Amino acid sequence: MRGLVAARALKPVPGDGEGGTAPGGTGRRWPVLVVMVLLLGQMAVAMVTAAVRQTPTIDEPVYVGTAAVYLREHSLRFNPEHPPLGKLVIATGVAVADPHLDAGFGGDQGELGRRLLYESGNDPWRVMFWARLPVIVLTLLFGLVVFAFARELAGRAGALAALALYCLSPDVIAHGSLATLDVPAAGFVLTSVWLVWRARLRPRLHLPLAGAALGAALATRMSVLPALPVLVVTAAVSVWCATTGDRRRRLVRAVAGAAVFTLVAVAVVWAAYLAVDPRLRWDPQARVPVLRGLRGLFVELLPFPEPYRDGMRVQFHFEYWPWEGFLFGRVYTGSLWYYLPAALLVKTPLGMLALWAAGAVTVVTVRRLRPAAACLLPVPAVLLAAAMSGSRDFGTRYAVFLPMFLAVAAGCVLTVRCRWAPHAAALLVTLVAVSSLRTYPYYLPYSNEAFGGPSKTRLRLHDSNVDWGQDLGRLADRLRERYRGERVWLVYKGSGVPSYYGVDAADPRRVPLDEVRGVLVVSDSAAAKARGRLAELLRSSRPVDDVGHSITVYRR
Repeated sequence: MRGLVAARALKPVPGDGEGGTAPGGTGRRWPVLVVMVLLLGQMAVAMVTAAVRQTPTIDEPVYVGTAAVYLREHSLRFNPEHPPLGKLVIATGVAVADPHLDAGFGGDQGELGRRLLYESGNDPWRVMFWARLPVIVLTLLFGLVVFAFARELAGRAGALAALALYCLSPDVIAHGSLATLDVPAAGFVLTSVWLVWRARLRPRLHLPLAGAALGAALATRMSVLPALPVLVVTAAVSVWCATTGDRRRRLVRAVAGAAVFTLVAVAVVWAAYLAVDPRLRWDPQARVPVLRGLRGLFVELLPFPEPYRDGMRVQFHFEYWPWEGFLFGRVYTGSLWYYLPAALLVKTPLGMLALWAAGAVTVVTVRRLRPAAACLLPVPAVLLAAAMSGSRDFGTRYAVFLPMFLAVAAGCVLTVRCRWAPHAAALLVTLVAVSSLRTYPYYLPYSNEAFGGPSKTRLRLHDSNVDWGQDLGRLADRLRERYRGERVWLVYKGSGVPSYYGVDAADPRRVPLDEVRGVLVVSDSAAAKARGRLAELLRSSRPVDDVGHSITVYRR
């Protein structure tokens, strides 16, 4: 606690913090602004390129279809396992695309996505681009939060290093370009932590804003709930640090501040649901499982709308399913506690891993930064522990908050009073840039050089780490260019409709093995867990081509 109580003693770096600059500082701001624009600009280009070229991933049609229902019918009945705010963000783009959707659709949420994109006369390329665009904008804005947070701790140079790591992160680029919820939820949590940190100086202004940011995260993904108690305590400590007087007065204000923070967060969650349906009509499209025991009691006590609590019941029910995973060539049922650390080791640039570790050590060991460490590190640690204990080993997207928080910590390396620290940090950032730019435009299947790069990711990981159904359009182009007129067999794992993109193929698992001759196309996620007939087909075929590092073409 001493480090947190001492938070008021942490002063901005001279010439870089709030309240002024060194002589001539205004002139020196222009190079900083130029570098910021370049970093955010290359990130924008990378994300827009991905948004334009990638077909819908497995989860996106559900979110986009639900967003369309929000706009047309103001109904909460689809996708209750995720709160509505992230889908409302997506809906701002869907509103521009203005797709047609028949009212009162009665199928499930997967069928809803297919109906919207492929069966209602809409252009899925256009709908998906506009649905993804608001998430891209939000991702770029979170880059400004990273910069601002790091600038307060480490000055302009540290802030630029932090922004560079954020903007060059393959995971952030990959998932920030999709109409999904992972990056928005993580970015809102980071924003809340930054504002709680700032509340140590101006609690009346920043604490309600911090509560609103956390509420936005809670209203986007339920997986951020473990951060709530950590941030409530941190908010109380920030108010304690900002208050003068005797212990009783400080304690009362700290408790009051934590209460305000919590109430604002809860209010934002309610507001998100009311924005969809002001009458909060709740008629779930599918049966809601019954929870008993501690989990059931926990859900009952949540101060959120009934749709939120039913969504939590669905999420907890998913934890009992026997999901299949794939790691380093091993197919298994259930989950591995070390899955996420291992996947992050593969999916993170080597220079970034080094700077993350150095940054975490720096904020803990440098006395001036220890108050910030108590604010910056516990939340991602708790969220990572919660994600590691989950039953779904589907990808590093469940830990996409780490590239955000640890980028801020990494920027603090430049505060170390050591002659070689700036040079080492610059070299590592350069290595990250080279590794990230080399994978363009295939950011989803990225893996670092130690594990063979993007073309080898399929040998070690699956699902959203490498193949999430995103390359169906590229496959269609490749078949037209190189395999025109040949018999094509396809095993596709994704939400797209192959025939819409011109892929005329049959399922090789539905005919005798000796009839499968010609071009065999298999999604790498399907190949990773191949069994039975598909495994036999792959053993008797030879790989001849690769599409986007996520689909392999075989000759049989």
